[in-house]
Amino acid sequence: MTKSGNGAGMRPARMRLRSAVLISRGADAWSSEIEDISATGVRVGRPDNWAGNIGDLFVLDMLIGDSLNIHVEAELARMQAGQLGFAYARIPEDKEIPLWTLLGGYADLTEPWPDEPA
Repeated sequence: MTKSGNGAGMRPARMRLRSAVLISRGADAWSSEIEDISATGVRVGRPDNWAGNIGDLFVLDMLIGDSLNIHVEAELARMQAGQLGFAYARIPEDKEIPLWTLLGGYADLTEPWPDEPA
């Protein structure tokens, strides 16, 4: 990400999306809802009984509509009271095209990124 002198930079544009996501690690699993998604990660609602730390690796199964399941590995990048931010660590080859198709024009857009991203 590029930072400018005033503390703001640019990040991949986020596309608002309301859809189910299953978050898992080992024997632990949580269900939540996607809040927004970008070419580099996804923000979800923080589930009850959450147990995870920044840098931990999780599997995300993003259930979009009736027929699309985008399965990725993602690192927990940010935790806030009601939200979790994940950065994609690995996107299986067969899920790349469905993800880019879902993102459409958002895949190539950037937006301003303040010091504390929302």
